Amino acid sequence: MTETSRAPLGRRRFRPTFWATVCAIPALAILIALGTWQVQRLHWKEGEIAKRVERSQGPAIPLPASFPDPAAVEFTRVGLSGSFLHEQEFYLGARTENGRVGLNVVTPFRLDDGRTLLVNRGWVPQEYRDPATRGEGQLAGPLAIEALLRTDGWKGVEFAKPPNKPEERFYFWLDLPVMAADLETGGIGQPIVTAVYADAVAAEVPGGLPIGGQTRIALKNDHLEYALTWYSFAVILAVIYFLFHYRPEREDGQDAAGGGKGV
Repeated sequence: MTETSRAPLGRRRFRPTFWATVCAIPALAILIALGTWQVQRLHWKEGEIAKRVERSQGPAIPLPASFPDPAAVEFTRVGLSGSFLHEQEFYLGARTENGRVGLNVVTPFRLDDGRTLLVNRGWVPQEYRDPATRGEGQLAGPLAIEALLRTDGWKGVEFAKPPNKPEERFYFWLDLPVMAADLETGGIGQPIVTAVYADAVAAEVPGGLPIGGQTRIALKNDHLEYALTWYSFAVILAVIYFLFHYRPEREDGQDAAGGGKGV
C-alpha cells in the first residue's frame, strides 16, 4: 500500500487493548499495594521509635515484681541493686561495635530482693571473651546499675534462625528458660527471672570493657522513600498505559498503530 492510499488520520481516542489491559491492571494493583504496605510500615516504625525513646529515656523505676505482659515493659529503664555472678557468664554473638565483630557478655545479676536477672553487660572484642583478659571490668558488688528491660527469643525470620550452643554457653539469640536451667545446674537457686532480661545502659567501666548500651533506640526508617518509589512506578505505568492507547484513529476505524478496535 502506498503512502497516498492510507486512510487519513482522525482525532485521538483512548482505545485500550485486551492483553495490555490484562497485564497492566494487576501490575498497577501490586505497585499500589506495595506502596500502601510501606506507608503502613512507616507508621509502625514511627510508633516503635517513639515507644523506645519514651520508655528508655524516662526515669529508672524499680524492677517489677512480676511480668504478666513482658512486651508491655520492654525498653523500660530500671534501676537494679545487687551483685554480678561473673563466674556464670554467657556469651551472645556475633555482635558488632563500630564495624568490629565481637560478642556480648551476659551475666547473672543477683538482686537485693533475692531474684537473679540476666544482664547483657555489653560488647567485647572476640579476643576478650576470656574474663581474665578484662579483669578490671569484672565489677564486684554490691552495685547499683541502670538497664533497659528486653524480651528474649529469635527476632528474625524462622528459616534463618541459627542454633544456639548452650553446652558452650554461647547463644546467637537469648533463650532465658534454657539459660536459667543451666544456672540452676550450676548451683544458683531460684528465683531466676525468665520473662525478661536487661541491657545495661552505657556507663564507664574500668578497662573500658564491656561496652554497654547495646539496645538500638534510633531505628533506620526508609519506608517513606520506599512508598514513594512504588507509587512512582504505579504512576509511570499508568501514564505509559494511557499514552500507548491514546491513539489517532484512521477514518477506516483502525488504530493508527494497527492495534485493531481495542476492548
